[in-house]
Amino acid sequence: MDDLDTIGFGGGCHWCTEAVFMALKGVVKVEQGFIAPLENMGSFSEAVIVHYSPEIIDLKDLVAIHLDTHRSTKNHSMRNKYRSAIYYFEKNDKPVLLKIMSELQQDFNAPIITDILSFGTFNSSEEQFQNYYFSDIDKPFCKTHIAPKINLLKEKYVEHVSTRLT
Repeated sequence: MDDLDTIGFGGGCHWCTEAVFMALKGVVKVEQGFIAPLENMGSFSEAVIVHYSPEIIDLKDLVAIHLDTHRSTKNHSMRNKYRSAIYYFEKNDKPVLLKIMSELQQDFNAPIITDILSFGTFNSSEEQFQNYYFSDIDKPFCKTHIAPKINLLKEKYVEHVSTRLT
């Protein structure tokens, strides 16, 4: 995995976020759990770490998909548990992410609230919750909450959808 890049995403339920990124070409591994930013190491929220090949899928596409598959323009009462964030691992990624977010803002009617934060630490979810969607897509939660996100991928980002979904 030497030629892979790493980025963290949080915004909604990590089961949903995990499924979205597992469904993409170029994503080699998704770690589901809880991330705390370097700026506040005690503030964990549901998130995933995505290991991807930038030769197959661009960071801008990953960010666009992330923004489109959770409520990236809405503050709500569960934002502590579901922080809308992108976690960078390399210091030089922050200006790149700021530029990407600025460019993508034009695609939204409301301001994007997603924070760009330095990765601090990660706690993995329990094994029973890993690969939640693809282990049984017929679970009620999967049908109600995750399937609509997967359908959005198939419609709007079809060129990035893995053969796993086709």
